[in-house]
Amino acid sequence: MSASAPLRSVLPPEITSRKGGVPLVVLTAYTTPVARLVDPHCDIALVGDSVGMVLHGLPSTIGVTLEMMILHGRAVVRGLSRAMAVIDMPFGSYEESPQQAFRNASRLMAETGAPSVKLEGGVHMAETIAFLTARGVPVMAHVGLTPQSINTLGGYKVVGRDADAARVMADAKACEAAGAFSLVLEKVPVGLSGDITRAVRIPTIGIGAGPDCDGQVLVVDDMLGLFTDFRPKFVKRYAELGSLADEAIATYAAEVRARTFPAAEHGFADKVKS
Repeated sequence: MSASAPLRSVLPPEITSRKGGVPLVVLTAYTTPVARLVDPHCDIALVGDSVGMVLHGLPSTIGVTLEMMILHGRAVVRGLSRAMAVIDMPFGSYEESPQQAFRNASRLMAETGAPSVKLEGGVHMAETIAFLTARGVPVMAHVGLTPQSINTLGGYKVVGRDADAARVMADAKACEAAGAFSLVLEKVPVGLSGDITRAVRIPTIGIGAGPDCDGQVLVVDDMLGLFTDFRPKFVKRYAELGSLADEAIATYAAEVRARTFPAAEHGFADKVKS
């Protein structure tokens, strides 16, 4: 019998078992170097379709393709040895039917090595989530603000206030009942996110949803201060790497123009000394 590669140390059942325990730590990653940075510290590295805005300059996530997610998913999985990769299903790759969703989810998993996918939507996506999980595709669900639906939502606004709270709660419960192993809550009011966290048996992972969730996720470029086009209220900057990079590049440009770089120590002699 031939030897097989060992499974990664973190897989969807372990994430589910963390419900109510030590909070889950999640950051996005789109490249191998960043995956290597987050791997020792995070439980999940999310290959988010936010890559379209952060790395490709798109105005929203709508233009992200399956091929883009595969490209970045491969890069991230190469950089992980501990954290679990979750890869976003992009807009248009799963909404048509459960069968379409399975074809594309299985392709994402097979071609990237990621052990799970994430998709947006609640009650209306429950059939698809159940179809996928019954066929070996672990699904992280995503309710509240769903960025792929901003054109119908009317922008990046808080979802679940007042009378809308019951709808978001129903979405969360539908995802749990369909077999999702965890649930992202985005831009959901603090009280509602706490109610949902207590109402479902799978871990909730908040982004702009307050402290009561079972874990938290941020876009890594946001929290490092690398993505500066806009700054959501829920983002805490843990570094200002964008400013540091700007200073470094400006210094480099000045030294090149002044011919102080490269200096002698950065070059090679014509002959090797004997």
